[in-house]
Amino acid sequence: MFKINDNYLKLPGSYLFSTIGKKVAAFTEANPDKNIIRLGIGDVTQPLAPAIITALHDAVDEMSDARTFHGYAPDLGYEFLRSAIARNDYEDRGCSIAADEIFISDGAKCDSGNIQEIFSVDNKIAVCDPVYPVYVDTNVMAGRTGTYNAGTETWSDVIYMPCTAENNFAPELPKERPDIIYLCFPNNPTGSTITKDQLQVWVDYANKEGAVIIYDAAYEAYISEENVPHSIYECVGARTCAIELRSFSKNAGFTGTRLGFTVIPKELKAGDVSLHSLWARRHGTKYNGAPYIIQKAGEAVYTPQGKEQLKQQVSYYMNNAKVIFDGLKDAGYTVSGGVNAPYIWLQTPKGMTSWEFFDYLLEKANVVGTPGSGFGPSGEGYFRLTAFGSYENTVAAIDRIKKM
Repeated sequence: MFKINDNYLKLPGSYLFSTIGKKVAAFTEANPDKNIIRLGIGDVTQPLAPAIITALHDAVDEMSDARTFHGYAPDLGYEFLRSAIARNDYEDRGCSIAADEIFISDGAKCDSGNIQEIFSVDNKIAVCDPVYPVYVDTNVMAGRTGTYNAGTETWSDVIYMPCTAENNFAPELPKERPDIIYLCFPNNPTGSTITKDQLQVWVDYANKEGAVIIYDAAYEAYISEENVPHSIYECVGARTCAIELRSFSKNAGFTGTRLGFTVIPKELKAGDVSLHSLWARRHGTKYNGAPYIIQKAGEAVYTPQGKEQLKQQVSYYMNNAKVIFDGLKDAGYTVSGGVNAPYIWLQTPKGMTSWEFFDYLLEKANVVGTPGSGFGPSGEGYFRLTAFGSYENTVAAIDRIKKM
């Protein structure tokens, strides 16, 4: 008889945002007259920029002509997009990253889950706490996390690095030695960042300990402060210890069109084995490439018109973040984030758990957010709101919260 991967049975409940979706659907069915404002899932609401739309239309026209038709994409991505990324995201910031060290994909979520496949199952991972749940959940599926403790909501073989108000929501170097370190800055969900000097400490630590850093930079476009790095490759020595994940979802609104990439420098090795070669083998075997029309749209992100239009779009969302931050602060909440990231992190009121506050906010204000405990045990007592709604809905949501 066939057998299943019983590591899946270890996962507690459903994926965080699936649970939220079910709860909101049940509330909507029971209260069809209520106007729900969703500031929970980090999905964008503004349409694709005109430069991107033009590129999409032009690429579709190419697909209608046999002379310019494109079939399977190169498994590692089209050269035109990889070169644009290398030039604009790395060379222009003084980072030495070549086009052939960039692997095009359909999004950072997939890559952050799939990247663990090239590592041995007995590697020990370290994660910020709280953090994006995909990092831990995919390692559970692989059998790398040990046993689950329902009381503490932790895994026995995971090293948790608490990110709390006491340490300004930035992790400290772990006391136990990890093999794989997941870092996400600007952070999802807290919206916190670290300076270049602070990130350099992590790079030096990883090189010293023989660890690899998986660095999620999905929100780098929202950085506004000086000395906050946009890429880990701004740090000396990062080419020998770091993999970087990037997304077009938040900087360019590709949540519905799907595009992202992973960077693995050729110097990054486990002994004599190149991680670049391993990922290329995995990518070529399991992935058929992002569609041509989507990669052409991605190229338009780096045109002068695209850059200017997306700068305005980022400003739109960050204005929403300011509305949320200021409104909650005026209402007496303790809040952080919202400066270098489109997320606002607030303490739940009156001793409520994060899920109790979720229910309270949904029932009393008809506003959806994300319970902090869904991002890890240190997220309990906190709540995340996103700035990705429309301006009108954002203003209305904060007005409702103030009136609760």
